[in-house]
Amino acid sequence: MGGVPPNRFLGLGRREERHIASDPMVNERVLAERLISYDTSRPEELVAAAGFVKGWLESREIEVHEHDHNGMPALVAEVGPPAAPGTPCVVLHGHLDVVPGLPEQFSPRLEGDRLIGRGAYDMKGGLAAMMCALKDLGSSAPVRVRLLCVPDEESEELDERCTDALVAGGLGGDFAITGEPTDLHIGIQAKGVLALRIQVHGRAAHGSTPWLGDNAVLKAIDVFRAIESLPFTRESSELFDRPSINLGRIAGGDAVNRVPDWCTMVVDIRYLPGQDPAHLLEEIGAIEGTEVTRTFIHPPVTVSTADPYVQSLRDAVARVAPEIEILSVGRDGASDAASFIEAGIPAVEFGPTGGGHHGPDEWVSLSSLQRYRHALRDFVRSLPVQLRRRDPRTDLYAGGVA
Repeated sequence: MGGVPPNRFLGLGRREERHIASDPMVNERVLAERLISYDTSRPEELVAAAGFVKGWLESREIEVHEHDHNGMPALVAEVGPPAAPGTPCVVLHGHLDVVPGLPEQFSPRLEGDRLIGRGAYDMKGGLAAMMCALKDLGSSAPVRVRLLCVPDEESEELDERCTDALVAGGLGGDFAITGEPTDLHIGIQAKGVLALRIQVHGRAAHGSTPWLGDNAVLKAIDVFRAIESLPFTRESSELFDRPSINLGRIAGGDAVNRVPDWCTMVVDIRYLPGQDPAHLLEEIGAIEGTEVTRTFIHPPVTVSTADPYVQSLRDAVARVAPEIEILSVGRDGASDAASFIEAGIPAVEFGPTGGGHHGPDEWVSLSSLQRYRHALRDFVRSLPVQLRRRDPRTDLYAGGVA
């Protein structure tokens, strides 16, 4: 797995330094490398990775509860004071699943500060740092800290996501951080998802006389171009230049010598906060020859920059990375932060620095993993004081946090 970077103990107390020196698996780099080695685009590897995470936490005296969701394991681990009315609860949310990759992408490698491999940036590096932060906090955490580790964040065609089920089952909190990659910025907005399966019909004819038929594949491409030119595609918002539209899959026809009389395509639309997916569906359904056969809708995310938890997180990041301009940003991709928002729980995306997620050379910065871990730990430890400072009338342990 390689050695531990020389600056690994930045910001730690001497007791913590001695403990980590004797337990290299509490190093975020080593832990990230181990997580990357599991091909968690495959169910059996995902189960194995979840078993490793559970064993790692339990061996460090952190109790873990396993939940079954559609045959896949979800993990819930908690530290800090017992859950009780008036005791703030912060949720650290991560996912183990990744998009498919080549076999070599699951053998992590180092190039300078970059740890390269499938899921390094999205989001096994962030998850490793969250696990280490949870261990750092342990029973001394001044507020309740709940780690949710889910198996299905990358799937966008589920009727119920695991995070939805966990939050509905009472495993939310007062504030949630999902560790999606943000380069240490704080994602206060994210686009929504409108995924459509569209059927287009044509008329069959012999391949040698295509003018006698009506090619459904060509018609489907025309439909996609028409979607790209609809009015909603030219709208913008404070943090986003425009929505995004991707033709993710297309299939049609059944023989090379026959004009295809059917075509199915899947279109992935990332719409802006404030746009109504029902209205978008009306616009798309009005295109001639379009038959929408299935939809998946994932709502956008919006959290106020004035939220006291957001401000406290911003302060914590500024303390561990004073040279970085801490920005509140909009995220093009969707995440499970929406599950918390729908339940009335403020949630942001906040993760380490890297690049290339879902691509062939995905990487995460090792130094940013260290800073990310420290920022999470500092955020939790300073939270009671920070919340009281922002509203001195608030009694965290008697009246709750508004």
